[in-house]
Amino acid sequence: EGVDRNDRTQVLLGVTGSGKTFTMAKVIEETQRPALILAPNKTLAAQLYAEFKKFFPENAVEYFVSYYDYYQPEAYVPRTDTYIEKESSINEQIDRMRHSATRSLLERDDVIIVASVSCIYGIGSV
Repeated sequence: EGVDRNDRTQVLLGVTGSGKTFTMAKVIEETQRPALILAPNKTLAAQLYAEFKKFFPENAVEYFVSYYDYYQPEAYVPRTDTYIEKESSINEQIDRMRHSATRSLLERDDVIIVASVSCIYGIGSV
């Protein structure tokens, strides 16, 4: 219905195993429009990425999740007057995949981006 009304965004809700991924794939196939699939976490994003790669082997199916393998934000403990520095570890492969996703958005029309919600924080103003 939303596609027929030309709604700019769509949200698909359903229980596990109800066919959400297949439904999204069919809508993308029929509309032939770029798509952003947001998953609640990296694990589900990886699963969806693999499934969409199978559904659309010729499309630019891209993966855009946080590139941190580990992230500990800076902290201050007033009780002991202790400052704890930020500590992080960046996954270079995921960083390359993020750059590929950005490049595909600029160069192709058949783009499907699978992303985790947390990856969109702190990437700059739009």
